[in-house]
Amino acid sequence: MYHQRVADLTAFILAGGQSRRMGQDKAFLELGGRTLLDHALALANAVSPAVRIVAPQEKFLTIARTIEDVFPDRGPLGGIHAALRCTATELNLVLAVDLPFVEADFLTYMITQASQVSAWVTLPEAGKGLQPLCAVYRRDFREVAERALSKKKNKIDRLFADVETRVIAEPEIARMGFPVEMFQNLNTPEEFAKAERLFDQSRS
Repeated sequence: MYHQRVADLTAFILAGGQSRRMGQDKAFLELGGRTLLDHALALANAVSPAVRIVAPQEKFLTIARTIEDVFPDRGPLGGIHAALRCTATELNLVLAVDLPFVEADFLTYMITQASQVSAWVTLPEAGKGLQPLCAVYRRDFREVAERALSKKKNKIDRLFADVETRVIAEPEIARMGFPVEMFQNLNTPEEFAKAERLFDQSRS
């Protein structure tokens, strides 16, 4: 294990979603005796000394410092914008609350890559495509996000054509020894049930 905390980095956990397809708040679902939020907090704390939750304040006020969307109900892009609007650091890790299989070592690798290039976004590409909710954003990306949100455009991937990006593609992920399956997020009860089975197998 070589993951380490990066001083000039803030980690933001996106946990303000509606979880409509899941039928209950994903952040409080338990996997291996810990909530998905606890998994995400542990992951974020492994790589950053400053961790924030992007969600309505009353939802997590007793758990960690929360940041609220400036553009509410606009999906993950609204959360990314809120994070970058309040950050004090140049590099910012954005992590969805429902990615329990992401490895801290990979986050360290991605953060290192982000620090070595001028790209505004550094993110993996695996499975179905880009993974904007497990990515490192430079603070200036907030300007791009704000312009899109002000025009009621909520799609994240479309914005990457307008900025320099550093994509960590599947071959690179595999070459570094990381499983590309770790970016599986959990949107439905069926996906969560599958995650429970995988989690149990990984511990046996």
